[in-house]
Amino acid sequence: MDPLQFAYRHNRSTDDAIAHLLHTTLTHLDEGRGNYVKMLFVKYSSAFNTIIPSLLTTKLEDLGLHTSLCDWISNFLTDRPQSVRVGNCISSTLTLSTGAPQGCVLSPLLYSLYTYDCTATSSSTIIVKFADDTVVMGLISDNDERTYLEEIKHLENWCQENNLLLNVSKTKELIVDCSKKQLPTCEDKWNHGGKNRVSGTLEFTSRRTCPGPATLTRW
Repeated sequence: MDPLQFAYRHNRSTDDAIAHLLHTTLTHLDEGRGNYVKMLFVKYSSAFNTIIPSLLTTKLEDLGLHTSLCDWISNFLTDRPQSVRVGNCISSTLTLSTGAPQGCVLSPLLYSLYTYDCTATSSSTIIVKFADDTVVMGLISDNDERTYLEEIKHLENWCQENNLLLNVSKTKELIVDCSKKQLPTCEDKWNHGGKNRVSGTLEFTSRRTCPGPATLTRW
């Protein structure tokens, strides 16, 4: 299990995720004049409904789960009949072989295991998760944002490979900068190829500034 996945775990909560982000931010700001932090708050569309059972089974086997258990989980997620009832009316049955059932106690754990390999690739970037809410944090020094942007690209590629849909309209960037300089507002476009299933532009426009690290509240 990814140690930076804070949901569905004993003695973990949103407070722990926030505390980790805040501590990491404050530490980086204190380490060097001109340092700043960028955080991309990523939202997915219907994350639990996009799990591919075959991909999940492969990941579970990589984690060391017994083949019989992996097969049982795959069977559980495949060819599930589903219908909707409103009052006395029941819709026709639809068979699903993608996603995990909403309301099932097993689904949150399966999602966490499905996304366990969505982790940062550099020591200057961090990926923090709470269920399907994801934050990509870039610890920027000397105005060099290349690693941070590469991490975002890596996340985009990971989403394509794992069938997760990025919700562009709800994905925002936060800049934490204690200097007086005016950082350029970054506006980036995701690839819109046929495999991406994403349209729109990610607008990185949110900004929070502070007069100096000494004035920030510490935990």
